[in-house]
Amino acid sequence: MDDLFPGFAARRVAAGEVRLWIREGGSGPALILLHGFPQNHRCWAPVAPAFARHFRVVVPDLRGYGDSDAPPDDAAHTTYSKRRMAADIVALMDALGIGRAHLIGHDRGARVAYRLALDHPDRADRLGIVEVVPTADFWAAWSADLGLAAWHWTFLAQPAPLPETLIAADPAGFVDRLLAGWTRTRDLSPFVPAALASYRAQMADPVRRAAMCADYRAGATTDRALDLADRAAGHRIAAPLHFLWAESGFAARTGDPLGIWRRWASRVTGASCRSGHFAIEEAPGAVFDTFLPFLLGRAAA
Repeated sequence: MDDLFPGFAARRVAAGEVRLWIREGGSGPALILLHGFPQNHRCWAPVAPAFARHFRVVVPDLRGYGDSDAPPDDAAHTTYSKRRMAADIVALMDALGIGRAHLIGHDRGARVAYRLALDHPDRADRLGIVEVVPTADFWAAWSADLGLAAWHWTFLAQPAPLPETLIAADPAGFVDRLLAGWTRTRDLSPFVPAALASYRAQMADPVRRAAMCADYRAGATTDRALDLADRAAGHRIAAPLHFLWAESGFAARTGDPLGIWRRWASRVTGASCRSGHFAIEEAPGAVFDTFLPFLLGRAAA
């Protein structure tokens, strides 16, 4: 096992429909950190130990990623919907004896986090969002420029097994292209070797490669429909929400990402940082410094 999380325990936990691999360390109020694509829990290594000085930090692999279970997709693309993934995290909280938790999510993990806050408002204390706007809003902002930048959204959502087959020709090269292309410096320097190796390994695994494609198929169908239904019904996020976006990331391309989140929640604060999409690994100091005061209740919300 790699030593990216000094002082953290590692284990697999039964969480409802699936078993999730987690790292856990620290004590105090619970803080759950949720990763994105094409990564796994290791993306949080630059900041998790620092947060563990203040919180009981739980860092899971989402279903389909890392060492968590990866069930097959269904025809309606609900298996990897953010509703099902959020239910996994609630079941994990139950298994760990956590009633309420702070949540910070990046990329796909941020979509799980805000869906949990919408579906289970009694379980979310404070909500941190890194580098996304809600799924339906991102699709609505689609343009030629955004489509070229976020081409993986449509590519990975194509019917199976087209993207899976094409990626299989060079899974490590595919991951490296995504990671380097979305950083501010356009290279792999932000990623430590152990984390990078794990990202490559999961893309090389046919089961996890299919799961990651299923995640994006859900995003294009079920997740978008759930967002639209919530917006039509006037549902809003009750938890205080703090949003961090990268100056060179995807959310900035939507025009007014902070304004978008203010349509979804009543108590919204935000900041930007000098980074590409992978802010946790590119600018860990900015991530920690912006979220710690918020989580401790020292920032206006």
